[in-house]
Amino acid sequence: MAPRKQQEIFDATLRLVAEKGYDGLTVEGVAERSGVNKTTIYRWWPSKAALLGAALVEADVLGFEPPDTGSLRGDLVALVDGVRRLLTEPPASDIAVAALAAAVRHPELDARRFFADRFAREREVFDRAVRRGELKASVDPMLIVDLLAGAVWMRAVLRGLPVADDFPTEAVAALLDGV
Repeated sequence: MAPRKQQEIFDATLRLVAEKGYDGLTVEGVAERSGVNKTTIYRWWPSKAALLGAALVEADVLGFEPPDTGSLRGDLVALVDGVRRLLTEPPASDIAVAALAAAVRHPELDARRFFADRFAREREVFDRAVRRGELKASVDPMLIVDLLAGAVWMRAVLRGLPVADDFPTEAVAALLDGV
């Protein structure tokens, strides 16, 4: 399948889940919106769970490249800012919140794949920091990511509060410098 057509399918999938929730997501709806025959979609993804799981990891709208600012602090601020934008700026925010909320309620979606893929990319930030001598090799990178990304999820999604532009810098300072 052509990459462009695949992206159209993923885009249709994510937008439908944002509009109608997981229960309202159907392969037929994705086929209609993307202009691709539903049998073609089923040939590549055997269920709506498989389709949404693939879309979460591979869709351009949720795309992610790890930052490389030259310092651990700069990279962490950029990472947190990326999570802030993902969770607060439409259409990505509507998609991310709806799709990942569905994944919590529907284990067949396997949201772990989304988080594992993202963390595998984020890990390079920490490997570079260790090589530069900014971070001890014994530090758990996942703990750092969970603390920082969790703060954004808590503020934006669970509390429903605005996440100010300076939040990433303040969160990273609280972690690296202590409170």
